[in-house]
Amino acid sequence: MTTPDVQRSRRSERQGSDILRTAIRRNVGAMVWGTVLMGLYQAGETAFPIALGLIVDHTMRERSPQALVLSIAALAVIITTVSLSWRFGMRILQKANTTEAHHWRVKVAACGLQPVARDVDLKSGEVLTIATEDADQTADIVEVVPMLISSSVAVLVAAVALSLADLRLGLLVMAGTVAILSTLSVMSKRIGSSTKEQQARVARAGAKVADLITGLRPLHGFGGNHAAFRSYRKVSTEAREQAITVARVNGVYTGTALGLNATLAAAVTLTAGWLAFDRQISIGELVMAVGLAQFIMEPLRLFSDMPKYVMMARASAERMALVLSAPPVAAPGTQRPAPGADLEIDCVRYESLQGLKFRVPAGEFTAIAVYQPRTAAELASVLAVNVPPAAYEGVVRLGGQDLADLSVESVREHMLVNPYDGEIFAGTLRTNIDPSGTSRTVSEAVEASMLTDVVALHRQGLDYEVRDRGSNLSGGQRQRLSLARALAADSDVLVLRDPTTAVDAVTEQLVARNIAELRRGRTTVVITSSPALLDAADRVLVLDDGVVTAEGTHRGLLATDPAYCLAVTR
Repeated sequence: MTTPDVQRSRRSERQGSDILRTAIRRNVGAMVWGTVLMGLYQAGETAFPIALGLIVDHTMRERSPQALVLSIAALAVIITTVSLSWRFGMRILQKANTTEAHHWRVKVAACGLQPVARDVDLKSGEVLTIATEDADQTADIVEVVPMLISSSVAVLVAAVALSLADLRLGLLVMAGTVAILSTLSVMSKRIGSSTKEQQARVARAGAKVADLITGLRPLHGFGGNHAAFRSYRKVSTEAREQAITVARVNGVYTGTALGLNATLAAAVTLTAGWLAFDRQISIGELVMAVGLAQFIMEPLRLFSDMPKYVMMARASAERMALVLSAPPVAAPGTQRPAPGADLEIDCVRYESLQGLKFRVPAGEFTAIAVYQPRTAAELASVLAVNVPPAAYEGVVRLGGQDLADLSVESVREHMLVNPYDGEIFAGTLRTNIDPSGTSRTVSEAVEASMLTDVVALHRQGLDYEVRDRGSNLSGGQRQRLSLARALAADSDVLVLRDPTTAVDAVTEQLVARNIAELRRGRTTVVITSSPALLDAADRVLVLDDGVVTAEGTHRGLLATDPAYCLAVTR
């Protein structure tokens, strides 16, 4: 019986091969030209010792200055051909290689940025490794195939030339080449599997680093940084050990290849010397054979390296297939919600949500006081379509339409659920607030979020440079910047989760008032325990144990509900 893991492995192997075929098909023109030019280069390299042998024979017979001049001119033509063909051949192949790697990087990144998550068991750090190292190694196939063909041309030309001198020399080269490739093709399979495992472990280490950086502040807060470091050290050690294994395998492969190539060259040289001593070949043919034995080392090295690179490209392509061919977590609908519509949660059961039911009319500012933080996070995930509709019972409706019937793109355009830990990107304040550069309410969003003091603090204003993850901003400044971005999006329905936990009470009062004013007439939902935001809302819903237990205005609930008063009073 075939297990799911085996089926997944076979599927990734098949799809990895499809990726390699796609890369080759897309670059067939560049590969043809690169093969022709690199074939000329290898043929020229091989022709050099052949020409030397012919020159020696011819000069010894003719002994004329004209023959010497002609020989020098012939060598100049060969050297020029070698130089130009290498230069332009490598330019074509490396451009195609770089372009193909860029294509796969963009494609993997696009999969990660799609609004519907894919069903792939990889962390963001692992996807990053696939989008960089694996994309580069997969694109190497564009360069590997022409180099393989051109190297075989050089070996073939050398074998034919040696056969013309003596058939035994040509057969020795052909038999030796077949033996070398047969040996190395077996060894290359080990390299492919080892490289695949190394990439996976490096990716896991990268994912662990990303997680640690994200949670560094809370880790320091409760003293968990040492345990986290030990956890990363373990993962990193595993990656190091696998890298050493790969290096060892590569070393054995390279050493074996060089040893076999040198053995073949020595065998050709000794055989040619014996034939010359026995007067079966001329001095010129001996010079040619010795020269070819030296020059053939380079194409043989390239030729013998190719199986290794093919296996590495295949291993990387299979890892890319894990991302590119992964099915979406949910099959989204195709409809679009009507603009300015209401939001309805109808008997939703998911984790701690126990038959949750409420409706937010269009244009209303509703605050939801959730007593359990876990419930707040799960409600936000459901509304953000981070949880597929099939994963929970009940229905979420936007404008009277089931969320499952709507395309995720249209839901995100119509309803923005601002994440609690919104990322801050390297760039400027302006590009963080308005990434698309199309918002008409940037200044209003800055004022409403009370980010004006940050803008005024720096001479560059909104063009002030922000470092990665907002490392040069305080926690409150990062939170207000994230809020400004959500407000500048100016969506029909805006859902905020605890947008003011990192600001002082005075600023919180101003932010609450500004949100209510800026969002007047549009649907706004704030999941919060902030008295200021609760007081600014038109209506407050109380969620306890996953259900709505109370409803009213903030001041009315303070007067009538002791549990609510205890939960939200600071």
